[in-house]
Amino acid sequence: MDLSIIIVNWNSRDYLRKSLQSIYANSREMSFEIIVVDGASYDGCGEMLAREFPAVEFVQSEKNIGFAQANNLGFAQSQGDYVLFLNPDTEVVGEAINTLHQFLKETPNAGIVGSKLLNTDGSVQTSCVQAFPTILNQFFEAEILRRAFPRLSFWGMRPLFSADKKPAEAEMLSGACLMLPRPVFQKCGGFSEDYFLYAEDLDLCYKTRRAGFKNYFVPAAVIIHHGGGSSRPSQSVFLTVLMRESVYRFLKKFRGGGYGLAFRASQALSALGRLALLLILFPVSLVRGEAETARDPIRRWTAILKWTLGLGRPAGGHS
Repeated sequence: MDLSIIIVNWNSRDYLRKSLQSIYANSREMSFEIIVVDGASYDGCGEMLAREFPAVEFVQSEKNIGFAQANNLGFAQSQGDYVLFLNPDTEVVGEAINTLHQFLKETPNAGIVGSKLLNTDGSVQTSCVQAFPTILNQFFEAEILRRAFPRLSFWGMRPLFSADKKPAEAEMLSGACLMLPRPVFQKCGGFSEDYFLYAEDLDLCYKTRRAGFKNYFVPAAVIIHHGGGSSRPSQSVFLTVLMRESVYRFLKKFRGGGYGLAFRASQALSALGRLALLLILFPVSLVRGEAETARDPIRRWTAILKWTLGLGRPAGGHS
């Protein structure tokens, strides 16, 4: 078996169908298996798979065990020499999977390879290649800044804008599409289950580099990542806080408790600054009739501020 493709589903049945269709349409030159793990969403994906994709192995988890644990569960059922972890809300474009697979086979020092990710409208997702988080790059983290100054080294996005389109070494690659050799995944202990959602890809990329391998961004491999397919809008505040908490756990784990606390303090300052600016601009939004749109970032940054101060229900409960 050349490749095992592992997909964790949570309320993404319709996205999953399109993803599987794109895999089968564009990956005919290798032997592969597909394993789908449903994280207790019971959205009918099991019935859909049995009816439309009977060759896919389906694993039903009775609890929502989180992204990392669900992927590890799928890996335990797999047999491929290489493993591709793919989000359900992705669509393979052309020879993307074959390109990643071929590059891995030809690059002995490679740990993880990742593709170029596109949004539904065809624009590039700048999050598909990043630097490891630091207090500085997380303090200034904002899509508008990333797009305005994409070549700044602390974003880690420079390979996205290279003119030669050749594979380039990268620190962190998005968990929406990660391929690596089976022995590398095993040597690094798989996905860390310290995280329920977010930062598990970050953790794995860090461990592969620490083990002496190199991670590569392969721009010739293109995947459409629709994004948000598993996340309801009502969860946006919760997920925003959970993302910060996952980064905090990563920094505390690998850089120590003091650095983790400094990160929380910097996020408190960032939240205060952004809330002050948002509140100053809020009357303008009222005049334009955009009050509800303006309230969303205020809610998110208020929740982040509360998290930094240890107030409210912690996201770590994953409730």
